[in-house]
Amino acid sequence: MQFSIETSSPFNPKGGRAATIAPTDCVIVPVYAQRKLGPAGQAVDALLGGALIAALARHDIAEALNSVLIVPGNDQVARVLLIAAAKAESADPAGQSAAAQTPRRRGKAASVTGPELHRIAEGAVIAPVSERAFSELSRAAFRAANTTGAKKLLSLLAEVPVGVERARPLAWNLQAQVLSAHDATYRFDRLRSTTEPRHEVGAIALAVPPADATAATLALRRAQATAMGVTLARDLGNLPGNYCTPTVLANEAKALAKRHGLKVQVLERKQMQALQMGSLLAVAQGSDEPPKLIVLEWRGGGRSEAPIALVGKGVTFDSGGISLKGGEGMDEMKFDMSGAGAVLGTLAAIASMQLPINVVGVIPATENMPSGRAVKPGDVVTSMSGKTIEILNTDAEGRLILCDALTYVARFEPSAVIDLATLTGACVIALGHHHSGLFANTDGLAADLLAAGRDTLDTCWRMPLDDEYQEQLKSPFADMANIGGRPAGSVTAACFLARFAKGYQWAHLDIAGTAWKSGAAKGSTGRPVPMLTQFLVERADRNSTPAHAAKSPATAAKRGPKPPSRGPVRAPRDGA
Repeated sequence: MQFSIETSSPFNPKGGRAATIAPTDCVIVPVYAQRKLGPAGQAVDALLGGALIAALARHDIAEALNSVLIVPGNDQVARVLLIAAAKAESADPAGQSAAAQTPRRRGKAASVTGPELHRIAEGAVIAPVSERAFSELSRAAFRAANTTGAKKLLSLLAEVPVGVERARPLAWNLQAQVLSAHDATYRFDRLRSTTEPRHEVGAIALAVPPADATAATLALRRAQATAMGVTLARDLGNLPGNYCTPTVLANEAKALAKRHGLKVQVLERKQMQALQMGSLLAVAQGSDEPPKLIVLEWRGGGRSEAPIALVGKGVTFDSGGISLKGGEGMDEMKFDMSGAGAVLGTLAAIASMQLPINVVGVIPATENMPSGRAVKPGDVVTSMSGKTIEILNTDAEGRLILCDALTYVARFEPSAVIDLATLTGACVIALGHHHSGLFANTDGLAADLLAAGRDTLDTCWRMPLDDEYQEQLKSPFADMANIGGRPAGSVTAACFLARFAKGYQWAHLDIAGTAWKSGAAKGSTGRPVPMLTQFLVERADRNSTPAHAAKSPATAAKRGPKPPSRGPVRAPRDGA
């Protein structure tokens, strides 16, 4: 699917004059309250001799939000896809008031989407829509367009004002369209012996006012990179365990590094043994598949700039080990590497953008399988930090591999570390499938991730990390247990990880409820690639401002420590 920015568009004409449009198979035109067209739609209508307004006057389009009507066109525009951006009869004083109170978008399509045009010809009102409503509108429009047989498409959805509480800029609108278009066309069929022919739009032009062409081009490039990262994460997540092993993940990382110019290193079992990663190796020892520790570096920032580290759980299949899971739904444990997939997707996105920031990705990759070699409940292992862990439940393996990765990543002296993992079913019980769980040891990092989640509709919810919960991890035989019982299971899992993230700013994202869907729509979602990519874009933009050009002593103090010294305790079985 190819995207482009179109400026010779219906945004130019005034007074209902006919639009200047390059020949196309289909134009998406939003319809507002009282079945009225906006300025761009009116210009297209003039090009078609009033066919759109006539169809709307006949009430040919349904009243419901996101309803679609296909109107035949002419030699220049083969067809028009009308889509209801508001309920037909929703124009009321309240809607007009909301439009009037919406702040102007600073320098972004002000000629079309400023509040002065929210009230348009013939009494129609263009009231702002919410971010989620616009995302659903875009998805419905592109999904419908794919059924028309059109190969070339022009979208006028940039006309729709987005943001009820605060107006979203044009860049937000364009990214939402690109992500929605990719989502509407995504199919994972690479493992089928035969595939149904695709009848999808091949080229999509996003119409914007000429004054916004430069900003729109940058926004489109970033949006396409984000969409590409989401698709990569989804593809990896949807692969079954026999196709996506730790070795396959490592090979994917090498291929990504070659495509985008990243530095890559893959540590093998012997190297992990030399580093004394007894916790990670304990999980891996039950599987015939060799574990990997994948390290990727994107160096787009300055030499002295401390990197941000992303640590992704890469359990390519989780049987539970000796603490075996139930058979129902166990096939979905192929998604237990979704954290790893999201790290790869995010790195692919920011490298494609050539983002001026330094980022390190660390992925501990393994299977969790039962065998005669597998770690057993009650075993005590020694982590890379030197801390000993009593493994009460082998199905709480994610934290066991992450703790060694969190210790390892300190050697990069990161400014912040974010780990992401499908870690606990308890988080699904607490938050469902809407928000990822967010735990953080600093308020600033948490606030930035929450904001990035809101900006991308890839939301998270901050959870507690109080010291009182640490009491549940006490063990009579080791420094700590790997589980803390049923109460607050997602919190105690995060508290376990927090013990290994003392020397730097750290956040943990529990994505167990958001990384994939079950049921008829079963499959990977690619979350939280949009959130993480937006977070890194914001950090890169912030770092490029003069106020952040010089590193203060306070910033330097936030960097992580050198690798900790090892304690004298050794586990009798640590995966060697």
